[in-house]
Amino acid sequence: MRRGTRYGALLGRLLAGGATPDLVTRAARGLGLPERGRYAVVVLGSPVPDAAVADGPDVDGARWWWGSAEGSPGAAEVREGGREGGREVAVVLLGPAGAARAVARLRELGAGPGGVSPVVGSLAELGAARRLAGTALLTCEPGSREIVRLDERLPTALLVSRPELSTRLLAEVFGPLLTLVPAERSLLVETLEAWLECGGSVGRTAARLGCHRNTVFNRLRRLERLTGRSLSRPRELVDLVLALEVLRLSSAPP
Repeated sequence: MRRGTRYGALLGRLLAGGATPDLVTRAARGLGLPERGRYAVVVLGSPVPDAAVADGPDVDGARWWWGSAEGSPGAAEVREGGREGGREVAVVLLGPAGAARAVARLRELGAGPGGVSPVVGSLAELGAARRLAGTALLTCEPGSREIVRLDERLPTALLVSRPELSTRLLAEVFGPLLTLVPAERSLLVETLEAWLECGGSVGRTAARLGCHRNTVFNRLRRLERLTGRSLSRPRELVDLVLALEVLRLSSAPP
């Protein structure tokens, strides 16, 4: 539920991080939350749907707080209405189904894109959880409605946490590929994505793409020549997969 300015200020202080024991105790009393419990933080990259801020717990018994931090420490990061630099921020006291149910609820409401933090065990950990939820949000594809948990995107989270290294990885691995005309580049990227999704099966990849097995082989061999990396060498395959993730998160089409 969305609470008033007083409640939002308390919540904002917790989300800003570095909460003192006294602040945790005051916030717990003011918000009606247990100091210790199973919590997650959600950061949305778009306005929160009205249905998400209805009073009362959801069907799983989870309780949601969409708060503001106007005029409190951390207000530059967590602004009025629970917005973090234009993003919506929520604290969830989880029900029995845990974070999976929170993710499902947001998807049902059409929210997104959004990132969900790992589960933490106390109000004092909400600041760290907020940062991790924000990182999870950064792993969502631009323009998507994805709702993702950080624990599902850890390799990609490492990439978005160091954008200068991500840019370097993309240039180092896919540099020659990026010089191709868009149609050729998209064809090779699409084939690599399908091959990965099909568990490395050329036959299944060909069936998915509606082409001959030899066509898939030829495209993958060309990709290997362009990148200087072999799909059969695990360490080099890791380079290709991570570079593909950086490309996926790029605002430019493949």
